[in-house]
Amino acid sequence: MQLGSMTITQKKLLVDGRRYLQVAALVYRISHGTPEYLIITSRGTRRWIIPKGWPIPKKTLSQAALKEANEEAGVRGVVLKTEIGTYNYEKTDTSSGEKCFFKVNVFAVYFSHQEKKWLEHNQRVFEWVSPRRAAERVDEPELKEILLTFAKSLPITPKS
Repeated sequence: MQLGSMTITQKKLLVDGRRYLQVAALVYRISHGTPEYLIITSRGTRRWIIPKGWPIPKKTLSQAALKEANEEAGVRGVVLKTEIGTYNYEKTDTSSGEKCFFKVNVFAVYFSHQEKKWLEHNQRVFEWVSPRRAAERVDEPELKEILLTFAKSLPITPKS
């Protein structure tokens, strides 16, 4: 299901009758010839994640991922229009006690700068880390693989 450049008309989409579609931003930069990823804490459990959320009506999935990066981490940058991977996760709805299943399309965002203040700046912690360290900190096995694989595709300039 290729939706990266398609404009979405509703927020919660079921992709296969049981999984809800979400979007995520893998924010990266090259620092001293080495790739780094921006990871953030979730608001509820404070575990390490990458910015993610729901599709946004009248925006493409890649545009929605960039908006999530801005709201959750103050990130400005350039987003790739096609996803670099997908991962699945589940969580229990706190109000109903039901298990919910999610498919997350991940879009790479090349970091330009970070705003001084943003929507959720007092609700999360952020940190720049190596791809290996990011993969160690996140919980989802498929996301770990995306973090490690994407780093191998980045153009790295040798340290001077």
